Amino acid sequence: MMDERTRYEAVSSRDARFDGAFFFAVVTTGIYCRPSCPAVTPKRANVRFYPTAAAAQAGGFRACRRCRPDAVPGSSEWNVRADVVGRAVRLIGDGVVDREGVPGLAGRLGYSARQVQRQLNAELGAGPVALARAQRSHTARVLLQTTGLPVTEIAFAAGFASVRQFNDTIRRIYARTPSALRAEAGTGLGGGRATGLRAGIPLRLAHRGPYAVGAVFDLLGEGAVDRVEEMAGEPGCRTYRRTLRLPYGTGIAAVDEGSAGPWLEARIHLTDLRDLTTAVQRLRRLFDLDADPYAVDEALAADPRLAPLVAARPGLRSPGAADPEEEAVRALVGRERAAELVERYGKVLDVPCGALTHVFPEPGVLAGAAMDPTLRTLAAALADGELRLDAGADRAEAERALGTLPGVDRRTAALIRMRALGDPDVDPYGTANAERWRPWRSYAVRHLEAAARQPQISAPSQAPATSRHANSSTSTA
Repeated sequence: MMDERTRYEAVSSRDARFDGAFFFAVVTTGIYCRPSCPAVTPKRANVRFYPTAAAAQAGGFRACRRCRPDAVPGSSEWNVRADVVGRAVRLIGDGVVDREGVPGLAGRLGYSARQVQRQLNAELGAGPVALARAQRSHTARVLLQTTGLPVTEIAFAAGFASVRQFNDTIRRIYARTPSALRAEAGTGLGGGRATGLRAGIPLRLAHRGPYAVGAVFDLLGEGAVDRVEEMAGEPGCRTYRRTLRLPYGTGIAAVDEGSAGPWLEARIHLTDLRDLTTAVQRLRRLFDLDADPYAVDEALAADPRLAPLVAARPGLRSPGAADPEEEAVRALVGRERAAELVERYGKVLDVPCGALTHVFPEPGVLAGAAMDPTLRTLAAALADGELRLDAGADRAEAERALGTLPGVDRRTAALIRMRALGDPDVDPYGTANAERWRPWRSYAVRHLEAAARQPQISAPSQAPATSRHANSSTSTA
């Protein structure tokens, strides 16, 4: 836990490690920033600290134009926490409040709407509606500055209930009209709706600290399932592409290995732009972009067995899943069998894109058609809600439910918990003395796997230095 003195020291040193962990606002300017903001450090007496961007916005502050605090990586705390607040934040990030409202969020968590509101306000300084509104505003800014879509379409695609609400919110948070915000990007975009649908939406998926991108792409490439995933290019400049099943439609995402800054370059094609926020959050979980590599590396490097592996691959992530239900099926049946299921039961894309032709089959389809009784049981549990693997699922309860399904052994259940639920502290293989790696056992496992692939360890050239005070003033979308 950080006190206000420590937070101010982080702001004074422009410490990018804490971008997303907290925000600071300046009462004399009415602006809130990320800790690494390159602007002149304000006097301590004029600074207020907030746990979330939504709380700063609720306090009447608008986003800084220089550091774009709405575009920082998410707090790594939500990767670790398994309590109701952590689960709620992950669900809000997945767009549940926009689609189902606060009652839908509360129902998924098993609490009353009043209890959820009270707990979020107490810890984050903002309730679910304010958190969702902050997220909608960021989505709207991305669409305004990267597509030529009409402003009216952007308002509803971002999740706003009306154009008036959209305009008022953008003015309050960015101190500009939507048209001025678009003009500021200087992209000269045109072409209307086609810009957002056919050409795709370019994004910079921000992360904090070093990122061992080569090892992550190796892992994703090894497990890629034909027709829903592909890895193209040579190491160092590869592109990972995959199809997405989303609440309102389908999508195709492409993420590049090479990057000029603390982000991954991506492009998302959607059949329905209302899915943008959800698609981005699922990519972030897949690539584990909200992790805190400083905390993970420091803890694991204390073990003599892991120290050289951490030194070789600073910032190695533990990838999650773009579709938790798909990941559960793949963990059960393996890569080759998963490819057969895609060919036989997968939904064919309306417009195939190269080698990407299908979306992974839904659990309901597999429950009624698959021949394997173990697979049918798992798919039926997913389809009827007996087993929940969404962003807000209780990880321990999900693993217990998996353990009751015939044919699902402990290792498979643990793999599903690690990947589908993004749990940072799982050892599926029963590694000797793994308890010493808590609460980062998932990352330790990834280091051991990466070392097994490349016995001769050498530090990857693409990984940034692991400075504890790596500053960054680059804004990302």
